[in-house]
Formats: sequence, structure tokens, C-alpha cells
Amino acid sequence: MTNSQAKLLNKKIYSPYKIAALVATATEQGIAAGGILRGLRLNQDALINPATLVSIKQYIDACTNAIDAGVNSSTPFETGAKLHLTAYGMYGYALLSSPTIRDYFNFGVKYHPLATPTLKMTWRETKESAIFEFRETHSYIKSLKIRYFLIQQQMAQNVTHIRDVAGESLLPTKALLTYSGEGIETTHEQYLGCECHFNQKANELHFPQPILDQSPLLGNRLSIQLLQETCNQLLGRTKMSSGISGEVYQILMMSPNSFPDMETVANQLCITSRTLRRKLVADSTSYSAILDDARCTLAIEYLLATRMNTDDIAKRLGFSDSAHFRRAFRRWTGKLPSHIRKESKT
Repeated sequence: MTNSQAKLLNKKIYSPYKIAALVATATEQGIAAGGILRGLRLNQDALINPATLVSIKQYIDACTNAIDAGVNSSTPFETGAKLHLTAYGMYGYALLSSPTIRDYFNFGVKYHPLATPTLKMTWRETKESAIFEFRETHSYIKSLKIRYFLIQQQMAQNVTHIRDVAGESLLPTKALLTYSGEGIETTHEQYLGCECHFNQKANELHFPQPILDQSPLLGNRLSIQLLQETCNQLLGRTKMSSGISGEVYQILMMSPNSFPDMETVANQLCITSRTLRRKLVADSTSYSAILDDARCTLAIEYLLATRMNTDDIAKRLGFSDSAHFRRAFRRWTGKLPSHIRKESKT
């Protein structure tokens, strides 16, 4: 594990709702809360204190404690089923306000770093399916039991979330899992609500493609615009506190009118550009990806908070003309800049 990964894992920037859900699940099985919280420097009162912030590693350690305490095999699924979107603050309410299920998928993936992430979540669309994929990112976790626990909890959590948004009847069409299903097939199918296929190449949840253009139960374009602005600010703070990637992001955000190149950023960090590139790869990102992220965040802020036209925004973000900016913006968000402004006024 790199130093930057260790810093991110130990950064206390998340609400303790996941730990609280795990403790609740364990106590239902007769396991004392103290056993789950062992070594975390937390007590039950802290879990209901809105000022409490925890790290990703504290949640992973709580999962380890739960497994050591002998929780049953349904625990990660029951924990995920307790994690309704209303527990996630602005991120959760923004997801509930998504105008379409496609927006929900896009928003969920983009702002997933706000949700105590233990896996990297992406999504893609095929003719038949809308597919969430979950990739392991914490290579220091050697225990297969813990790794599988985190995958199961994340999948159950995603099923809970999409049902919060679209209704109880919406379930995956199938789930793919990278591990053996011996002895646990029934538990998976019971909690995920679909056929489960084991020993696959990826961990995925498949949903029917036609749902993407449906409107969620509480979809609201005005609410999503207001909440997205807040989520952008929260995401920026998260990124700026997250290892070498955060340091690069912070440098770029401090120079919005003339973004420094990779060599200049490396010099500011007192390392070579080759070392910076290697460290970013270890963080599963790149300089160009962070630059795109910074540009996208600033572009949305300019569109919503100023009256600058697209030519001026393009120039400020370092694009040669507005056409290049519009193409880039559509690649980042799936929408044109004009659509963002129009939606904010409706």
C-alpha cells in the first residue's frame, strides 16, 4: 500500500452510518456492539453523534471484527439492506432527486467517493442491460472473507438504493461474482433478488436497459441542480484530502485560469514527473483524469453561479475554442453546457 493510499484509508471524513448499520445487524444476532467497535476508538454514542467522522479503514476494521465475532453469512447483505439513501446526506438526497434512472447511474458513480467507498464503482450500458461493476481497490486486504464481505455489502447496498429511487419492484436481472458460490448461492439470491453466477471475471449487477429513461419516484430537476452544487463542493474537499491525487487536484483548483502541466505540478510536489505518474497510477488515476475532473467541476460552477458565456468559460478552462469545450463537457457529463443552465432555470 502506498503512502497516499494509506492517508486516504485513514482520513476521517465520512459519517459513521455504515459502521452503525453493521453494529445494528450484529446486535440483532446477539453480538455486543463493543466487539464490532473494538480498536476503532468509537462507542455507540459516537455513532449517533452528527459530529462524528470516521475513515474507510475504520469501517473495514469493523467488518473484520464482525467476521472474527462470528456473524452469520447474511450479515453483509442485511447491513446493505439497512443503508437507505436517506442515511447518505446530500449525496443520498441528490440520488433520490435524479430526473431519470440514467442520471441516477451517472450521479451515483461520479459522487461515490462521498459514500465511504470500499470498492471502485463504474457503470456501462449495453443493448440489454445497465451494469454496475465493482472492483477491489485495497490490495492490502489479504483475507478473502473480508474482501467477499465488502463485495456482498456493496451489492446489497446498491440494490437497496435503486429500490429507494425506483420502487420495491425493481430488482437486478442477474449478478456476477468472482468467487465460488458453494454453500452461499441461496443467501445471495435471497438478498439480491436475482440469479447469481459465480466464478466470473468481474463483480457486476445487471439491470434491464429500458429503465434508464424512466423517471424516479422523487425525481426533481431543480433539486438535483441545487444538491449537485453541494456535492461538488463536498467531492472537492474529499479529493483535496486524498493522498497524492488530492494534492494534484488542489494545485489545479488553485490555478483555474492557467492549469500547470504535469512537469510543473511535479516540481511543486518536489518529485519528478515520472514519480508523479507512477504514484497516480498506484492511485488508479492519471494527471489527465484529474485535470478533466477539475475542469468539469469548475465548468459546472461557472455555468450555475455566473453569467459567463461558453466562449469565456472555454477560455478560462484552457480550451482553444468553445466547440472543444462543448465536446469535452458532453464527454464528462453526458450533457451540453446549455442543458445544464436550462435545467437550473426550470
